[in-house]
Formats: sequence, structure tokens, C-alpha cells
Amino acid sequence: MPAPVTVRKVETPADFRAFFEFPWTLYKDDPNWVPPLLSMRRDLLDKKRNPSWEYMEGDHFAAWRGDQIVGTITAHINHRHNEFHQEHIGWFGTFEVYDDQEAASALLNTAADWVRARGYDAIRGPQSFTTHEECGILIDGFVRPVLLMPYNPPYYQRLVEAAGFTKAMDVYSFHLSRQGAQEHATADRLQRLTQAVMKRNKITVRQIDRKRLHQEFELFKEIYNAAWEKNWGFVPMNPRELDALVKSLGQFFNPDFAFFADVEGQPAGFIMAIPDFNQVLKRANPRPGVPEIITLLRALWHWKIRPVMDWARIPLMGVKEAYRKKGVDAVLYYHVLMALLADPHVQHSDSGWILEVNENMVSIARSFGSEIYKTHRFYERCLK
Repeated sequence: MPAPVTVRKVETPADFRAFFEFPWTLYKDDPNWVPPLLSMRRDLLDKKRNPSWEYMEGDHFAAWRGDQIVGTITAHINHRHNEFHQEHIGWFGTFEVYDDQEAASALLNTAADWVRARGYDAIRGPQSFTTHEECGILIDGFVRPVLLMPYNPPYYQRLVEAAGFTKAMDVYSFHLSRQGAQEHATADRLQRLTQAVMKRNKITVRQIDRKRLHQEFELFKEIYNAAWEKNWGFVPMNPRELDALVKSLGQFFNPDFAFFADVEGQPAGFIMAIPDFNQVLKRANPRPGVPEIITLLRALWHWKIRPVMDWARIPLMGVKEAYRKKGVDAVLYYHVLMALLADPHVQHSDSGWILEVNENMVSIARSFGSEIYKTHRFYERCLK
């Protein structure tokens, strides 16, 4: 008979090491999982390094059967979320577990009890640890994840729902192949429509200025917070978070894939695509016990010397509310797809995530030939 499950708060260095390394054990036989760089995972979990912890409080927990770790979770309160959305909720994140209902329920109940003990009304997740990072449980489309998107086995949905959680929101990822883009994005009708919209609404589109990257990223940060302000679950980034995002994306940044749109000379929106560095990480195979310099040298080989990236991801797009009915979003989407088509290495693109309630962006993605190929779900449980 197996030992009972116990859940312990992560407090000692040994506890943290087991918590930190657990995904490599859990996913060792999963061909789809992409291991993160060890430094990226440390930056995420470390409360001194991750700027989101400036306005959050929380604790990490691990589930054990005897001396074997069988799952992890973090319970946390995002105070800026509650202030911005006028909610009174907590969150769970870093949820990883074997196909073990007892362990999953113990972890989720521990997180719920932690949130309830602090007087909050509900718990939502997974989110590790904001909407700017990995969030949602994958419920459809169990293939290799693109950069900065979460992945999990199919059984997570069953375990979470059996623990009393219900759907809060779905978010979609769209796939577009080079063939599909050529059939739709280069169609004369779509070209004429884009040009007509730009002329009618005085929209101009420009590529990011390589010679003024610092100023361009400052403009990006200003548009980003303004454009996403009213999205479900979004919380404006503070300066440290925006700087960290720019630094992170800057590692993979290709200026050919970044555009700004102006309306009558005023900044209205932006879009950015990045090469899918997960294809490199998959080959480099970062893992505990291997010095990161060796991993980075492997990554450099698969990135620059023998390139393996034929996917791109469009993770960032935003249009200020005042300009959303002028077709700026469709115009930006058109320009970035044309830029991706101009790069012979790019064979596939991922646009995600997009809220299921964002009917306008869902419609635009489909009009260009993209199809939903992954769905991630936020879950919630009432604690009253």
C-alpha cells in the first residue's frame, strides 16, 4: 500500500531543490515538454529576482509520498490584480503533479486553504505568477509548446476539475502555416482591403527603428500598458516588470518582425513576432547538474550555426482603445505576417494567447487563415 500524501511548505534548501527540479522528473519521458533554462526558472521562483513579487505574497509547497516528491504548487496573492480589478481573490501556480488524484487534491486544497486563511473569496489559476508569464492549463492541443507558453499532460484537466475547480476563462492559440499564409495574406482582395483601411483611417505602419531601440522600447512599454488595460485578468506592468520583459524578449528579438502603427501621426498600436527559441532549447536540453554555459553553447549551435527554428510566435500585440474600431489590429497583423513570409526559414506561426471573448481578434486571426490549435484554461474555486 502506498504511503499517504503529505504536503509541506518549501522552507529548506533541500526542499527548494526538490521543488525546483521536479519538472525534469515529471516530464522525463514526455517528448513534447521543453525544459527551461535553469536561470530562467530561478528568476521566476526567486522572490528577490522576479519583480512581480514586489506586489505579491505567497508560499511554495510540495506534495510527498514518503520521501518521494509527487507534486508542487504555489499559493499567492496578487495585490495589484485585486486593486486593479476590484476583486478579492488568490491564485495558484507552479502546479505540477503525477496522475495522482490524491496528490493533486492535496496540493490544490492546501493552496485554497492558504488563500482562505487570509480572508479571500476565491482561488484562481494556474498562473505563474502573472498574465505576463505562463498561465492556464492546456486542455486541447498537446504538442510541443512555443516560447513562454505552458505545457502539461492531458490528465491535468481531470485532476483539477475533480478537485472542485470550474472554468473561469479559456484562451486560444492560433496556428498558421506558410502555405495558409500565402493563400490568405497575399490574396489581392486582402491586400486591397488593408490598403483601403490604411488610407481611409490615416494609418501608417513602420518597422521598429534599429538605431533607436531604447526609445522604441519605451514607446512599446507605454502602448502595451494602455492597450491591455481593460483585458480580462490583465494588470499593468510596473517599470521593473516591463524592463524584465523587454530584456527577456530582447534575447530573441528580430527587428524585422516588430511594427508600430500610427493614426494621424499618433502612436496607436504595435505588434511583435519572435523566433520560437523553444526549438533551440529542446535540442540544447538544459537540466540540473549541467553547467548552463554548456547548455548555452549547445543552444548557440542550434541557433546560429545549424539553425533549427522554423516557427515564430506573435506574443505581443496591442492597440489603444481609441483606435480599435479603425482596423489598426488587422493592419498590424497583416504586416507582421508579410514579414514572416519574407523570411524563408519561417514555416509556421503561433498567435497566442487570445481571450475567447475577444471576438474581434478571433475573427481577424481566422480571416488570415489561422486556426485554433491549442486552448488553455483558467480555473476557479469559490472559498466562501
